[in-house]
Amino acid sequence: MLQGIRILEVEGLGPGPFAAMLLADLGADVICINRTGGGVTPGMPEHSLLDRGKRSIELDLKNANDLERFLALTVTADGLIEGFRPGVMERLGLGPEQCHAVNPSLVYGRMTGWGQDSPLAHAAGHDLTYISLSGALWYASAPGDAPISPATLTGDIGGGAMYLAVGMLAGLLKTRATGKGCVVDAAIYDGSAHMMNLLMSIRQAGNFGVTRGANLLDGPHWSRTYACADGGYVSVQCLEPQFYALFLKILGLAEDAAFQQQHDKTQWPALTGRLAGIFASQPRDHWAALFEGSDACVAPVLNPEEALKHPMNARSAWVTAGGILQAAPAPRFSGQPDWIPPEIPRRGQHTEEILAELTR
Repeated sequence: MLQGIRILEVEGLGPGPFAAMLLADLGADVICINRTGGGVTPGMPEHSLLDRGKRSIELDLKNANDLERFLALTVTADGLIEGFRPGVMERLGLGPEQCHAVNPSLVYGRMTGWGQDSPLAHAAGHDLTYISLSGALWYASAPGDAPISPATLTGDIGGGAMYLAVGMLAGLLKTRATGKGCVVDAAIYDGSAHMMNLLMSIRQAGNFGVTRGANLLDGPHWSRTYACADGGYVSVQCLEPQFYALFLKILGLAEDAAFQQQHDKTQWPALTGRLAGIFASQPRDHWAALFEGSDACVAPVLNPEEALKHPMNARSAWVTAGGILQAAPAPRFSGQPDWIPPEIPRRGQHTEEILAELTR
């Protein structure tokens, strides 16, 4: 879908490389500019699947000759992604002003936690730091538990990488119409706050207040996870009355008066306790089989290895290639061939190839 689009990615961490992977998955020619002589980031593999489908060139951006090569690559690019703190690229001589001087149509994507201009713009942070201040972490736990969200998903990926990718695509469309480039200022703080707007719409109707555990989706006995006899878990979220009625019917609770008032908040804690006892009486797969294919909105909580083997993976959302478990690109497009996991390049693998292209 993005064939013919070239994106330069300045080597970084987390959301920047993820956004660039997403664009590569969609067919863009993504060239990752790795630091000459750089090493593997602690905790990351030597060949990260976030680099799949990209090409790699090693450049020393403090070297005058390599700086010229970077700018020459910029002339050929449609977009650029960098994830440094504000001012770093400017000090290297590669900020938006310098890059737009050689390529006025460039979409210059900037990925940070706090944004280019904010009271905390130059402060360090991580996923939890950003979503704590944005409000996105507040509802992320059962009542009484400390807030915790799936690692990196809400901030780095949801509020960061995905918003950067959308911003890059929007910028590319605008550039095609006007010929003028732009700067995409993607901040995890901003994106994770924006993701709250579905809950804010529910708040408009009076169904989502500040008190955790007393709202439409974070407090009811019919919207949570339950532990099972074998240590596994099932999720329950039968919001609509017809789904809730089916849920009760399958559990044999349709005639139980205590469960009839689905939205009686005063009953939620007691009913949660009763359901906890019921689900704890059997292993996870018992409940999975009981509810499978129904509209009761109950599902086993799977780990990625289990998701790979589940019948739902007929869509091949999870694949293994070269012993690496990974998720396939999303979304999918009509008329496109089946996706085959692409090569993960070595650092600098395409240096000579890319430099040769500059001399053609």
